[in-house]
This record gives sequence, C-alpha cells and structure tokens, in this order.
Amino acid sequence: MNGKTAASADAGQWTIIKLIRWSTSYLKSYEIDSPRATGEILLAHALQLKRIDLYLKYDQPLVSEELQIFKSLIKRRVRREPVAYILGAKEFWSLDLEVNPAVLIPRPETECLVEVALDLMGQQISGPQQRILDLGTGSGAIVLALASQQPRHMYFASDRFQSTVEVACRNAGRHGLSSSIHFLAGDWFSALNSSRTGFDMIVSNPPYIPSQVISGLQPEIHQYEPVVALDGDRDGLACYRNIIGAAHNYLKPGGALLLEIGHDQREDARQIAAVSDRYEEFNCSKDYSGYDRVISMRRRS
Repeated sequence: MNGKTAASADAGQWTIIKLIRWSTSYLKSYEIDSPRATGEILLAHALQLKRIDLYLKYDQPLVSEELQIFKSLIKRRVRREPVAYILGAKEFWSLDLEVNPAVLIPRPETECLVEVALDLMGQQISGPQQRILDLGTGSGAIVLALASQQPRHMYFASDRFQSTVEVACRNAGRHGLSSSIHFLAGDWFSALNSSRTGFDMIVSNPPYIPSQVISGLQPEIHQYEPVVALDGDRDGLACYRNIIGAAHNYLKPGGALLLEIGHDQREDARQIAAVSDRYEEFNCSKDYSGYDRVISMRRRS
C-alpha cells in the first residue's frame, strides 16, 4: 500500500492500528528515523489525541477528513520536514514551546547549558536579584527554562530578528513568564543600552557550524532550519569571537559567561578567551553523550 492507495481507499476500513502499521512501513521505506514513533506522533496530532490514546482506541476507524489530514502530515515528513515544525511545537526542559521555521528547534543537549547556568546561579531563595541575559534567544528555550526554575531573578533575551523575538514572547506568555523576561530585537549586544549593562550572567547557544559543513547535514536541518542560527562562518568560531570579545563590557566583575559549543571547539574557544585576557576560571562541561558542550568563564575583577 502506498500514500495514494491510502488516500483513495474507503476511510472506514482504515483503523488506527492499521494506519500505525502502514505508516511505519511507509516511512521506513523513505529511510525516516524512528518510523513507528513518527507515525504514531503524527497520527495522534491528526486526531487530536494523546499518543497513548491511539492504543486505547486502536480499532477506531478514521473518517475521510481525518485520513486526508494524516496523509498530508506523512507527506510533509517524507519531504524531510522536521516533526517539530509539522507539529508546531517542541518540548524543552518539560516546557511545551512553539517552534516554526523562524527559530532553531531546541536540542536536548542545550539543556546542559541550562543545568550549568542554574548551578552557577545557586538555589538560594533569598539574596540579591541577579540579572541574566540570553543572547540569540530563538524560541526562548534557554531563558524560559531558567526563568521557570528561578523566577525571582530579572531576565533579558535578545535576537536578531523581530519575527524570532515574537515567537519567544508567545512562548513566555504560554508559560506565564512574560513579566519575568524583557525581550529585545537586535544583533547580539546591539539591542542593549547603557541601562542594561551589569549582568551577573550571559548565556548563549550561538551558531557554531562551519559554513561549508551545513549543506552536508541532514535534510531536516539544512533544508528547513534557519541557516542564520546554524552558520558560524568559515571556521564556526565567528560568533565566539564576537561574544567573548564584547561580553566583558556587559558583565559585572566576576559575572559568568556561558556558551554552548560544538564537540570539538573547546580548545579554540579557550584560545579566544585567552587572547581577550578579560576572563578567568575557564571550564568546560560535557553533555549526556560525553561530548564537550558548555564552556563557562568569569569576567576578571
């Protein structure tokens, strides 16, 4: 059976379990990762059900309209559109976030950046309010995760494009965090003025993929995700030079700078920080797969 057969057949004969089996085989034939899970997720979305409910209603037939919706979702996935963009949402730090092609899809490894930041912020419920800046916020994943865990602090988040900032603002509203975060549109530090300096912490997941590598990435990435959020210039380090070279102007003495890096960029980042001569306590934390993922440093006093 193929997509055309599924669409033209009598909808009444296509039960949930039959469509799970068909979509698994069909997606597998196009070498789509995790074909059964993908089919289940898209079918649940088409039927506006939770995924577990598919098996509670496994013998329920689909009406023609439901079948057409499901087929359209499967077609999009076969064209290698990411599931997150098809659903319009992605979970990060247990937060359900709106995503669209204007923003990078949050990755699980970026949660390591959140963990390091929370550890440095401390867990005390009293003491001075800290000022935290998220550069290149995208969907707002990082700053929203931090604000959801430490709501008493003051947060700022910037991104280059207004359309991207609007997505982050909607995500803040979705989770009741709009009053905790000040969103700004501008390229890196350009959105800040003199009244928005003196940060206790600056965090960022900047573009760090070398330009020439991007076209060789999975189609889901290079065909659909925003190139501006991926492209780190010729050697993948341009944004680190920019951020590390300027962040000390916006950090308090002793303030922390945290950056996500590519798995092989630790020593390059260390060298950039050393050349700047504005930082101390350079450290690198690994992600869940054991790869270097987050660098941290403090502004010299």
